[in-house]
Amino acid sequence: MSLLEIENLSLSIGAVPVLSDVDLSVEQGEIVALVGESGSGKSMTALTVMQLLPHAARTSGRVLLDGANLLEASEEHMCTLRGDDIGMVFQEPMTALNPLKTIGEQVAEGIRWHARASRAEAEERTRRILDRVGLPEAKFPLSRYPHELSGGQRQRVVIAIACALKPRLLIADEPTTALDVVLQAQVLDLLRDLVAENRMGLLLISHDLAVVADMADRITILRNGQVMEDGEAAQVLSVRTHPYTRQLAQASTHVPEIRAAAAHNTLDSPQAPLLVVQNLTRDYPGRRLSLLRRGAPTRAVDDVSFSIAPGRSVALVGRSGCGKSTLARMVLALDRPTAGEIRFRGETLTGRSEVELKPARRDMQVVFQDPYGSFDPRQKVVKLVTEPLHLLEKSPSRAERRDMAAAALAEVGLGPDALDRYPHEFSGGQRQRISIARAIITRPRLVVADEPVSALDVSIRAQILDLFADLNARLGIAYLFITHDLTVARAITDEVMVMEEGRVVERGLTHAVLDNPQSGAAQELVSAAPDLKRALERRLREQG
Repeated sequence: MSLLEIENLSLSIGAVPVLSDVDLSVEQGEIVALVGESGSGKSMTALTVMQLLPHAARTSGRVLLDGANLLEASEEHMCTLRGDDIGMVFQEPMTALNPLKTIGEQVAEGIRWHARASRAEAEERTRRILDRVGLPEAKFPLSRYPHELSGGQRQRVVIAIACALKPRLLIADEPTTALDVVLQAQVLDLLRDLVAENRMGLLLISHDLAVVADMADRITILRNGQVMEDGEAAQVLSVRTHPYTRQLAQASTHVPEIRAAAAHNTLDSPQAPLLVVQNLTRDYPGRRLSLLRRGAPTRAVDDVSFSIAPGRSVALVGRSGCGKSTLARMVLALDRPTAGEIRFRGETLTGRSEVELKPARRDMQVVFQDPYGSFDPRQKVVKLVTEPLHLLEKSPSRAERRDMAAAALAEVGLGPDALDRYPHEFSGGQRQRISIARAIITRPRLVVADEPVSALDVSIRAQILDLFADLNARLGIAYLFITHDLTVARAITDEVMVMEEGRVVERGLTHAVLDNPQSGAAQELVSAAPDLKRALERRLREQG
């Protein structure tokens, strides 16, 4: 008998079908990957197993855990299973964590509840699991709150919570989406070790085929709630019998045709720089040790200088917590530097008031890393997408705003029916597309994109990269891409900057830096980056 057996599972929410006759199994000690585009039903399959479905959901079929049908289990019984027998890593760490509780409290909570551990014992076990996921107490005290951590660090806390009790079944919904490639490799190694040590079953939901090829024993590919193909992972991804499997594999290594044909072979530009950053530094006050004393300040960005020419795309890569997002906030004038200067279109931004910054904000937009956190959940999409239009010199009418929003959504692959829906009605990838539509609606000259495609499946990622490339070619929009995905950096950027501990340690043409990295930080990133072709070759070689 399998640890988890899903038989003929169908799911509808109201009158909308979500899953249709899905079959899937996970054995003890086995890693099974669930792959598909945004909206294909991957996360809803996981939520069905956890019995965390909305009230309007209707299910049929069976979901068996050790032979017991979870679809018939009471909520009381499910509460004893969740965390103890079934752990889950959710896709968006900021919404999965309680902002009012410290990370230590949140990890210890499940340990105390399920293991009936004392406060001291739970605290000690919390230290051990946080250290194992790369958050040692010396650098990340248990007293920290989620907002004091980077996106990647918050994801590690979520993984620690899910793994703290060594559940028999772990469901990981995009567990490494927010992590840099080095930490991603460490976390995947951790999950692999937990599976081996505890004979735990792992259901891995991912859009990264390179990760799946490296990790999974078997794979199930979903599309529109139906199973397209399943089988041994390396075999399925190598042979690619189903056309949809071939489509996913091709999209995972997609390079926009516009970028491939363009000649971007020099760092020199005859045009004046669009953005100039000079000797930028940002210090944050140390943690308060008492009413009268603080600890030493933290330097997040340390004497960084660079420029971006009109129409150029520059990638900023580095490990989580190295200062990438802090640098981006200062470029966007959302945070004030401790020292240094920022000039945009020849005008100094540092020290300007909000009124004085308005013209610059019209020409500089942003795509945030966490789309759900950047939306007002009470507003409909039409309101969210048109939010930047107040920056225009002439305010458009209500009808014009709606038309502009529909056009922006169409550019990112969403129909006009999305206009009157709320953010919670979309998948993570769809919300990211809405965020990108909001960023491009004013046709800015510079877009700062903080992990703009990290939440997207490979097919939609290919479409968005094509969109970025098309806007770059047609409108001359320049980009500052903050990313941990070196495949994205290769596909879409002219230059790359490698950041480590607040400093830019290497910069050059993208292909030159990634093909022949010189700094230790760049070498570490390149060596840890997942590669589909390399992973498949290794797995097939191991199988003889």
